[in-house]
Amino acid sequence: MTAAVKGPASYFPSIEKKYGRPVAEWLELIRSSPLTGHMELVSWLKSGHGMGHGHANALVAHVRAEDSGAA
Repeated sequence: MTAAVKGPASYFPSIEKKYGRPVAEWLELIRSSPLTGHMELVSWLKSGHGMGHGHANALVAHVRAEDSGAA
């Protein structure tokens, strides 16, 4: 039996389906951005890529957790 995915990663299947790009591509895009603040990145994804708030927030939270070693 597989454990259910929790946290920001639980949004990944719907992000890929809705926006047509693999999550790995979104994560790299966030990491390559010159922006550093959480909400700054969320706003950028929303305004520049048409992403909804929840999806943008989940991706940014995941990147920040991975990069801090918390993921």
